[in-house]
Amino acid sequence: MSSSGSDIVDPGTARAIDSGRETLGVLLSAAQDRLQHVFIAFVVGLLGGIFLMRLFIWPALEADLLEAEARVIAQTPFDVILMQVKIGLFAGVGAAIPVLLYHARKPLRDRGIIPDVTVKRWHVGVVGLLCAGLASIGVVYAYFLFFPLMFDFLAGNAVGAGLAPKYSIVKWTEFIFFLALSFALAAQLPMLMSALSYSGVVPYETFRDKWKYAVMGIFAFGAFFSPPDPFTQILWASPLILLYGLSLYLSKVVVTFKRGREHVDIAGVFGEFWNRILGVAVLGFAGGYALGMYDGIGAFNDGLAFMGSSVRVPTAGEVLGVPPETGFLVLGVAFGVLALLAAMLYYVYVAVDRAARAVADERRRRPDPAAIDLDELDAAGVRAAPPEAFASMTEDEALATAKRAMDDGDDEKAQLVLDRFDEAQEAAAEEAEDAAAAEGAAGGDGDGDSNPVQSTAAGMMDAFTEEETTEDDIGGYYYDLRFIFDSLRSRAFRLVGTFMAVMVAIFGWLYYGGFGSLRDDFIARIPAEVQPDAATWPITLHPVEALVFQVKISVVLAAIAVLPMIVYYLWPSLADRGWVTGDRRTILVWGGSIVGALALGSYVGYGFIAPEVISFLVYDAVREGMIISYTVSTFAWLVFLLTVGIGLLADIPVTMVLFHLGGIVSFDTMRERWRVPVLGTFAFSALVTPDSLYTMLLVALPIVAMYLVGLGLLYLVTLGGRRGGSAEPLGE
Repeated sequence: MSSSGSDIVDPGTARAIDSGRETLGVLLSAAQDRLQHVFIAFVVGLLGGIFLMRLFIWPALEADLLEAEARVIAQTPFDVILMQVKIGLFAGVGAAIPVLLYHARKPLRDRGIIPDVTVKRWHVGVVGLLCAGLASIGVVYAYFLFFPLMFDFLAGNAVGAGLAPKYSIVKWTEFIFFLALSFALAAQLPMLMSALSYSGVVPYETFRDKWKYAVMGIFAFGAFFSPPDPFTQILWASPLILLYGLSLYLSKVVVTFKRGREHVDIAGVFGEFWNRILGVAVLGFAGGYALGMYDGIGAFNDGLAFMGSSVRVPTAGEVLGVPPETGFLVLGVAFGVLALLAAMLYYVYVAVDRAARAVADERRRRPDPAAIDLDELDAAGVRAAPPEAFASMTEDEALATAKRAMDDGDDEKAQLVLDRFDEAQEAAAEEAEDAAAAEGAAGGDGDGDSNPVQSTAAGMMDAFTEEETTEDDIGGYYYDLRFIFDSLRSRAFRLVGTFMAVMVAIFGWLYYGGFGSLRDDFIARIPAEVQPDAATWPITLHPVEALVFQVKISVVLAAIAVLPMIVYYLWPSLADRGWVTGDRRTILVWGGSIVGALALGSYVGYGFIAPEVISFLVYDAVREGMIISYTVSTFAWLVFLLTVGIGLLADIPVTMVLFHLGGIVSFDTMRERWRVPVLGTFAFSALVTPDSLYTMLLVALPIVAMYLVGLGLLYLVTLGGRRGGSAEPLGE
């Protein structure tokens, strides 16, 4: 067994790990030597964060971002102080890191971990100010425009669904801080793209050519991390798209400066177009002044109110506390400065574009090294020729060139041509061998090599199989599974389309009042003597908790709806592998039975079982006069499991009986391979239930029990496996 194939960590990764360890060791050593300075910075940041949180930040957050319908609650006596300490710890670490890096710069440079490059302090200061300014712009945009609109929407959605928005002080504050941090980091995009383009890590042309993927990624990111209404998503994505465009512009500027500084004449461009730049600034001032005078901000606020938002953008006079006329002048000056900067950036772009064309023309005029005519060179010229001239030659061409040199009586030139050609071929062969070795080390597919993934999986499977599981078994399982799921590619459009249609329909119904109607109807079914106060039940501890639950329910029901289609389309591949037999049309009957059993079980659970269980759970609390405030996740999942969950449990034995009678999966197979559904059930429960062991077992154990019930029914039907226990249909 070769060492390259058996090593789990390749040499490149090992070197990276060693470098990381060395860097961490240097940082810890520097922290130990300058512990007093680092500790003082940490304590100052910690205490400053705590006092700022208590005296300024929390009152401002409560006044600016907490909607009238929402309340902030503390779940434990320590929530407030722990939240303040947590914020202080982040501030302390943020204050200590610059001090630590400052003291560690010399040891890092001595060990070659960072390059020994002389950087002027004012350069570092400018970069730091730019990063801080960009972060401030991102946070200001989030705080004064995005957050108010988002929290207004979330609180309205919760109230409309019959929920009480009582946010946990820890969850609400962390949500605000981490979301603000995401905007601050996103605002660093211009600096990041410019640095990557200037250093050549990611070429500017890649950012330019892949802009469509960037826009799609921004909207996809916004769809996951912002409320689902289009207006909020546009507010999320629009500044990031504009920021990406600005980053492209800055990347082109810095790359052009690097590639051809002598061609950039910015001062000449300003001297040529100074009148146009000032004219644009004057127009910007006039536009801003007119916006304030003719109440453009009021029109914007009317548009927000028309869309159902209670957020109101203040005027410049209200923000600064000055008369309206002064506010108009301030707004005009702000617009004028922005217009001046935009005009200057545009004409800088003009200068950069001229430089780019000049650099391109110069490159086009450069000769191609591979196009050198060796016949026109003497021996010294062949010796000085670039390697590309010989790498592009064939063996016949090299021999022909050497022969012509010998015919001309220049034996030295002929020998040099052959020697340079051999050197070029050897270099190409070494590069090919290095590439093949790297590919083999990464893939580990050589003869006798061990695949770490397969060997690890084989060891894990030994605990659940009768015999020892080998790597070949795991590889065979992987090949079979890949073959089976590859058969779904041609049906992916139908499957995804059906899934999305069902999910959107269910989510739309829940979002536009269905959730609230279900809540009111269900509470009405609980006996009056134990019926909780509908105004405080259930509650949301997190601003997006209600939306997340609605999405999860929609995804679960859509997955159930598309499951029969998946099995129907997978059946030919499963039959080809010998995993199933029988009539595929049984799956259509199975799909109908799933819908029927789900509907019947859900009706029984919703009308009878769930109200009685809830009544039993709240009886003692109501009798003692307690205020019941179940969270929407706990309450709604409990109701879901007691209604739709009962229907799903009823589907399990029905599915097993139909699959056996249809000859798809026999009773013997279900009995012998019982470990697979049991392990799959626990894995599924861990994914779809709230994050606790109790809820996972609450879901998994009934499913496993119903699987055993199905085995018991089939045991009776098949007389203990003696009648129709094989994979063939009973009627044959």
